[in-house]
Amino acid sequence: MNCVDCADIGPIEDEGELKLRPCTDPLAAAIRNAGYEVYKARETCLIPYHHKEEVLELIEWLEAEEATPQSLSLCIAGRGARAALDRWLTLDQLKVRFSNESLISIIRGHDFCSHMQPIVNFSEEIVGFEFLLRPLPQGHYFQPYELFEIARRTGFHSFLDRAARISAIETSTRLLPKGIKRFINFLPSSIYNPKYCLTHTFEAIRRLDQNPEDYVFEVVETEKISDIPHLRAIFAEYRQQGMRVALDDVGAGYSTLELMSSLQPDYVKIDRKLISFCDQDENKQRVLSEIVSRAGDFGARLLAEGIERREEFLVCRDLGMDLGQGYLFGKPEDKPPGHFGFTAAI
Repeated sequence: MNCVDCADIGPIEDEGELKLRPCTDPLAAAIRNAGYEVYKARETCLIPYHHKEEVLELIEWLEAEEATPQSLSLCIAGRGARAALDRWLTLDQLKVRFSNESLISIIRGHDFCSHMQPIVNFSEEIVGFEFLLRPLPQGHYFQPYELFEIARRTGFHSFLDRAARISAIETSTRLLPKGIKRFINFLPSSIYNPKYCLTHTFEAIRRLDQNPEDYVFEVVETEKISDIPHLRAIFAEYRQQGMRVALDDVGAGYSTLELMSSLQPDYVKIDRKLISFCDQDENKQRVLSEIVSRAGDFGARLLAEGIERREEFLVCRDLGMDLGQGYLFGKPEDKPPGHFGFTAAI
């Protein structure tokens, strides 16, 4: 399996060809009968277009046409020096792209930056930062979850996930001294072949003369992780390069205690819903105690997310957690606080 989604995303040009495959004889005949010019090359139909709106018309026509194969894939090739889309997409993916061109433009142009939220130990020293995707100060506004959702629906999530990782690495290099941990998110569904798809990440760290031990890559996944061996392979690749791995949102949703014990990450980040008002909820405290105990079996470091009240902080400390993160210590910002201490051994 390769990582075709990591290829650059070009703009849709005003003139070019819409390629379709498989190109069946009934489909080619229907296209001609509808008044479109079409050429057939083996299993591919080539339909010239003269403006972008014509491509959208073709997509809508194909959706309604009975001769359209359910397995149809499409590729747009511009008349310029390079193809606008050098990958094949489904009808749904291409239609979503046309209706969200402004967000696709943000993804294509890397028009985003990385903000950093402090992570503290229980002496309240800053020992690391999580890097989070945000709009540029003077750029177009977007919600990060919306950007990733559109990337997923258009087949560009690997491109965006890779670009976000590189942005975080470059930002951390510019703003942080060596020895401070940098927590960077990744989507396991975007990494088809760990040895290939993570190459750009590792090259960026080497190019910028960074210490791999400073980096912690954490799983962020909104869908159930069904391929555990694949995720283990991703973890192994990060670790082989000298980096650490974390499992996010443990204790809620799909990040179950069983998944945690199976994957045995270096860091366990506990879901904010469990942390919120945990000082007033004995059931939450029991669940937190179990997470602490089971993570201790394989030596993981515990990080409590979403701490907003000192009472929550004290409960997490007393239960034996190692690290905390939340608005109590700082919101995501485009630069670190003016003064901070750090502990390299976390």
